[in-house]
Amino acid sequence: MSNNAEQHQALLMSDDDEEGLGFGEEGTEAKNRLRHPVVALFHVLFRGAAILMYMFGRLFFSGYITIFVTVLVLLSLDFWTVKNITGRILVGLRWWNHVDEEGKSQWVFESKKGIKAGGRAPEKRVFWTGLIVAPVLWFLFFLSSFFTFSFQWTILTIIALALNGANLYGYIRCKLGHNPGMSDATGIIQQGISKFVLQRATQSSPADEANGFKAPTVQSV
Repeated sequence: MSNNAEQHQALLMSDDDEEGLGFGEEGTEAKNRLRHPVVALFHVLFRGAAILMYMFGRLFFSGYITIFVTVLVLLSLDFWTVKNITGRILVGLRWWNHVDEEGKSQWVFESKKGIKAGGRAPEKRVFWTGLIVAPVLWFLFFLSSFFTFSFQWTILTIIALALNGANLYGYIRCKLGHNPGMSDATGIIQQGISKFVLQRATQSSPADEANGFKAPTVQSV
């Protein structure tokens, strides 16, 4: 165990040192530059495309099914990309699910430790802005479709809210950590989203801790 701990610490130190040994080269311009521009692009690409397709798809396609399937595919790509790639690279957070030996579903919320934990300021802005704005827009779309009795579009907005909201909830839990005194409302959201969307979409084997993530928060469902 001690050898593994030392190995993890060494990896974290090497990651931090690699960024930190600029010897004065990292000025204001460098600090405001995205270190992972491609990852940041894909963080907003699929969710942005899904929103645009929902808003303007009826101008180009007459069939509801075409728009529905296209938006659903884009939302699925976004869910997988944000959950498995952009959160880990941009802000050092990740969450996942696995089934333990007793057959219980375990939700794991992890955050990277070290000097550069939380990511660089520009990448944090891109990550959290994209993560929060999209569910807000889908909630507005939900209200609009619901109160105009467009129930076929309401179904699509509910799916979008579930997928976008799942990532938002998961990363907030990673950021804030486990709070035993969670409110009943938060517990309801957790159970609803977890059982409906996450359990089937996010099962994965435990990742190697050598990536520099601290001891995870685990919650049984």
